[in-house]
Amino acid sequence: MQIRELSIPDSYEITPKQFGDDRGVFLEWYRFDKLEEQVGHKLNLAQANTSVSKRGSVRGIHFADVPPSQAKYVTAVHGAVLDYIVDIRVGSPTFGQWDSVLLDDTDRRAVYIAEGLGHCFVALTDNATVSYLVNSTFSPGREHGISPLDEEIGLVFPAEAGEVLLSTKDTEAPTLAAAGAAGFLPTWDAARAYYATLNDRN
Repeated sequence: MQIRELSIPDSYEITPKQFGDDRGVFLEWYRFDKLEEQVGHKLNLAQANTSVSKRGSVRGIHFADVPPSQAKYVTAVHGAVLDYIVDIRVGSPTFGQWDSVLLDDTDRRAVYIAEGLGHCFVALTDNATVSYLVNSTFSPGREHGISPLDEEIGLVFPAEAGEVLLSTKDTEAPTLAAAGAAGFLPTWDAARAYYATLNDRN
């Protein structure tokens, strides 16, 4: 597999090698050792999630308190989504910026998103099925959201998504500026310090 760091520090695009024949295709979509070489520590898996979304559905921008937050390894096993990684770490050199990766059942890429980063995707097909491997269990009191429609962030949704659909929670989520003013955004320093503790555990 090929692993490429994205423009947002601590996020990566993973492109697997696929082996096809007249029966279908085989691939390794996750390798803990290859990922560890890139990020400096193991992804200690604690939970696996799956979502199925109709075309135009937007999920995010979601994040959790640091520490421990929640690192994610995400792929689309059916259909296609455009996945967004948003840097919401106050003090980061790329604060407020984002990058995106097309996740689909053709190239079968995955993305790794470190603790403290914001995550969002929009479904480009009906029944877009996304699977997430995460390193901590869901903790409602530590989970937060930012509006995916925040003009300051400026996510661009492709035309093939059609009309976007948001949950009530995501519709009512604050802007990046409001979240910062409320004091619940992660900081660059806290995130980097936490990554260092994970590296030290190896």
